[in-house]
Amino acid sequence: MESLVKFLARAGSFPRRQAEALIREGRIRVNEAPALSPSLQVGPRDRVLLDGRPLSAENIKVYIALNKPDGYMSDLRDVRGRKLARDLIKHDLRLFPVGRLDYHSEGLMIFTNDGDLANEVMHPRYNVTKEYLVKFKGLLTAEAVTRMKKGMLIEGELYQAEAVRLVRKAPANVWYSIIVNEGKNRMIRKMGAALGHPVLRLRRIRIGKLHLGDLNPGEYRHIEKNEII
Repeated sequence: MESLVKFLARAGSFPRRQAEALIREGRIRVNEAPALSPSLQVGPRDRVLLDGRPLSAENIKVYIALNKPDGYMSDLRDVRGRKLARDLIKHDLRLFPVGRLDYHSEGLMIFTNDGDLANEVMHPRYNVTKEYLVKFKGLLTAEAVTRMKKGMLIEGELYQAEAVRLVRKAPANVWYSIIVNEGKNRMIRKMGAALGHPVLRLRRIRIGKLHLGDLNPGEYRHIEKNEII
């Protein structure tokens, strides 16, 4: 659900003042009834009309931040019938994930219907960084950290971290902050395995400017594009 004035901004690209004026003038109807307030809450199933013309929900750009739990697939379908992260979001629009987290990885995912935003976030040339909290088995040596930052050739492909920072140390395992600007499949896990320090747990906590914040596993919230990039 969102306010009518926000819906009008998304569906019709109306600035807030113009949207409020349309409502005051009686030109907006919701489910055939005159809309009386800019703060009226509308959802995907509501029919919003401007001068009798429906505003298509398909034109609305939606951005949702989800905290993906362990044991969920990032893809929109799975031939093995495993749980899908998309099914945690109660929204009727066709949304797709911006990038992936593997089955046992957790944390921040973005779902949207904005292909341009997805391209900006995922393509390395835009340098939209992603930050992960990673628990490795054992303490990384200075040499291992240097290799991650300089780049590691694994199975013919180069994997590189922009930054590696120690966060928390325990006797058997260590947490690091890892920052990357690309989303190659299982790249941090592959680097850890190649260094002899398998990844025990991985949680994405930031994409661009957007932080996971206090979202609990399985929870999501609507966000604005400018919160991401």
